[in-house]
Amino acid sequence: MDSAAVKRICLIINGLILAVGNCGGPLVMRLYFIHGGKRVWFSAWLETGGWPVILIPLTIAYFRRLRQAATPPKIFFMKRRVFGASVVIGILTGMVDYLYAFGVAKLPLSTSAVIVASQLAFTAVFAYLFVKHKFTPYSINAIVTLLVGAVVLAIHSDSDRPKGESSKEYLLGFFMTVMGAFLYGVILPLMELTYLKANQQITYTLVLEIQLVTNFSATVFCTIGMLINHDFQAIPKEAEAYALGSTMYILVVLCNGVMWQCFYLGAIGVIFYASSLLSAIIIHALLPTTELLAVLFYHESFQAEKGISLFLCLWGFTSYFYGEIKRERRNKRKNLESNQTTELQVTSTHSPANV
Repeated sequence: MDSAAVKRICLIINGLILAVGNCGGPLVMRLYFIHGGKRVWFSAWLETGGWPVILIPLTIAYFRRLRQAATPPKIFFMKRRVFGASVVIGILTGMVDYLYAFGVAKLPLSTSAVIVASQLAFTAVFAYLFVKHKFTPYSINAIVTLLVGAVVLAIHSDSDRPKGESSKEYLLGFFMTVMGAFLYGVILPLMELTYLKANQQITYTLVLEIQLVTNFSATVFCTIGMLINHDFQAIPKEAEAYALGSTMYILVVLCNGVMWQCFYLGAIGVIFYASSLLSAIIIHALLPTTELLAVLFYHESFQAEKGISLFLCLWGFTSYFYGEIKRERRNKRKNLESNQTTELQVTSTHSPANV
């Protein structure tokens, strides 16, 4: 199996992990809030609080190197420059965690998912500014189609406002979610830029180390928020009063952490094997799936606009990958023609007429 095929398989695996986290994370977070959970900082903390999970693949990778090396290998490959960038990205991630958790607490899942869709436009802009990402007619079509799908989905979304919630709370949740989408639209290209400017070989092990530092920094940021908001003292009482029972409370909390780790691991994997723009497109393309699951599990309304949005998102997603397949074939053809030209030049140089 050639390296391109291996890369494609790894990309698919990371895309599937991202899909599980992208759909499961918001659903479990919303489950926490609709049955009595009220701690926004705690919910934000859970988005990256499962960072120790990353130590498992890192430990396996270390012992594999240990068996193969004559001398004890390095435990971590990360240089100071990359470490500093990861800490900064982690703090920004902690801010996004809080903003998004606040939005999920105040808005129906279908509405917050619509707003998060604007992240694609922000990612596209910053991918161009930070890493000079080249757009093709297919990728532009995908972005426009997906954004139109989000606009269609936004129609009548105000009818989903939770009962008993004031207009002020609803608008604040709306604003905070938009800010979260904006910041995460900055983070994805920043992560890709970190890979490009790392000044060291980028391996998947290094990518996991970056994610470990990023998630740990975000967790520290949210822990400070929890301390200021006295969440640690309130959590035991909240668990006892939880509508589904204290056992289900613990299970929801644990699933929350695992799902969001799947999201972050999948996202950084897609960035590593492809680009930050593709990561954003996958996140956006899964928006209708999250909508359908919210309708199924939480009985949120499903208007015709959501069906149209589903079609547009699938169309945009297909358009992007069709363009990528064509680009890959074109590059292979150019490389083949270049190799053939080089062989002809070498043959001509060593022909009897030139000796």
